[in-house]
Amino acid sequence: MARMPSLPGLHLFSSLPSAPPPHDPSSTSTPSTPIPIPRYPPPKSRILRTNPPKPPNPALKTFHRRSKYYKPVKDGVISSHGDRAVVIGDSGVSYLLPDAPFEFQYSYSEIPKVKPIAIREPAFLPFAPPTMPRPWTGKAPLKSSKKKIPLFDSFNPPPPGTKGVKQVEMPGPFPLGKYPKEGKSREEILGEPLKNWEIRMLVKPHLSHNRQVNLGRDGLTHNMLELIHSHWKRQRVCKVRCKGVPTVDMDNICHHIEEKTGGKIIHRVGGVLYLFRGRNYNYRSRPQYPVMLWKPAAPVYPKLIQEAPEGLTIEEANELRMKGKNLLPICKLAKNGVYISLVNDVRHAFEGSILVKVDCTGMHESDYKKLGAKLKELVPCVLLSFDNEQILMWRGKDWKSDISEDVSATLPCQVRTNDGESIENGDLLHGNYHTIKTSPKMKLLWEKAIDSNKALLLNEMGLAPDDLLEKVEEFERISQATEHSYPALIMSSEDDSSPDDTLESQDHDKSNYSSDDDEDGEGDLFDNVNPSVPMGSLPVDIIAKKLRPE
Repeated sequence: MARMPSLPGLHLFSSLPSAPPPHDPSSTSTPSTPIPIPRYPPPKSRILRTNPPKPPNPALKTFHRRSKYYKPVKDGVISSHGDRAVVIGDSGVSYLLPDAPFEFQYSYSEIPKVKPIAIREPAFLPFAPPTMPRPWTGKAPLKSSKKKIPLFDSFNPPPPGTKGVKQVEMPGPFPLGKYPKEGKSREEILGEPLKNWEIRMLVKPHLSHNRQVNLGRDGLTHNMLELIHSHWKRQRVCKVRCKGVPTVDMDNICHHIEEKTGGKIIHRVGGVLYLFRGRNYNYRSRPQYPVMLWKPAAPVYPKLIQEAPEGLTIEEANELRMKGKNLLPICKLAKNGVYISLVNDVRHAFEGSILVKVDCTGMHESDYKKLGAKLKELVPCVLLSFDNEQILMWRGKDWKSDISEDVSATLPCQVRTNDGESIENGDLLHGNYHTIKTSPKMKLLWEKAIDSNKALLLNEMGLAPDDLLEKVEEFERISQATEHSYPALIMSSEDDSSPDDTLESQDHDKSNYSSDDDEDGEGDLFDNVNPSVPMGSLPVDIIAKKLRPE
């Protein structure tokens, strides 16, 4: 064991004192604690707010997001401030401003036909208040620019080559000898209807350009009106490309674009529109609309999917939904696609099945719900479910086929059987023989094929292969002879001469084939020829007769 150094007055194993040391009142110092006691602030409930903060601007607060705001509404004015009001009507939520040409809406083309039942935010106008000196943008006003931007209009454009000005198209086009005039109504601004060569001249430069207005899932919105006029400032035609849900009903989009902008759609290819501003369009005198500063919350509409749709009980509806789970979809819709043929595809699918499914995998939930609402109005049909991103539809009890029951495939006047017996078309239609029901497209193909002698209707299909082949070959020879036998003018003489002299003596006068009424040269060359030509009187028959050995 190591020896510990001995220190004077130190006893390692001494016992503690039995009594505490006496307290000295003269000493004022208090022993300090090793860890200071933390001081916590008082709870917020005890703090009296002497200066409460100002309430935020309602325009900056989004009530419809993460909020349970729900206020039932009825038709009529629900909020007003002087001449400015928010109205609920057949077109949903609209905004009234003084001296406005029509009721302003966020979207003009994508408005359901049913009336809203509630709103998701307090009713206030999404426009700048009239007391503001400038439109509210959320930022401080920009400093005045040192650049002098030249101002111009359509009637007085700057000369070509002016610095700082892009290419500006002159007003027009105008017929020879006519000039632009100031117009107020839509008819005066559009001027005379465009001719075909003028339409081609206006549309051709914009076919490959990407300067366009994109129309998406919200359809024709209010701010697009000002955007289209900004395109019309420098060019006569504005290109509008439509994608998404609005393309299901392109006629509706075209109607609202022409009605709200005052232009004219001169060309339309798929989802691309070419909007003409008018011959007498003037950018200075255009209608100016206030810009919406934010997107208003969409109102609440009745539910699209009902537990027991019209004409069905709950058990029948559930049975149809169970059958629809194993049903194959008729098509798969791509996101932001063009769905022009969707309505006709659904109608044709209902001809063969009472249920139709459309696959919308990958699309936004609001998109395929809007698609279902449009199909319900346009087809029409009954919506059953939106499960698994698929639209399941039932054609309903009041469904009527597009193919009328009394219309059968177009048949010839008489049909001959294998025995040579002729059957009248009336006997076929009255049930003595079987009738063929087909679609309108197939009916048109049948009609064209029978009229051109390229189709044969066989009553007895139980023919042997050799008999069927013989009939087909015989009909093919007849149809070819009919197709290649045209009436012709007899231009040769009956004199005995050589074949070469006969061919050279034929007079090819162009006056026999020209028509004064047909300016474009699109008429038939044999309109004025008598089709009743006796057999053996064609030029080829005369040549063959003369070459025949005597």
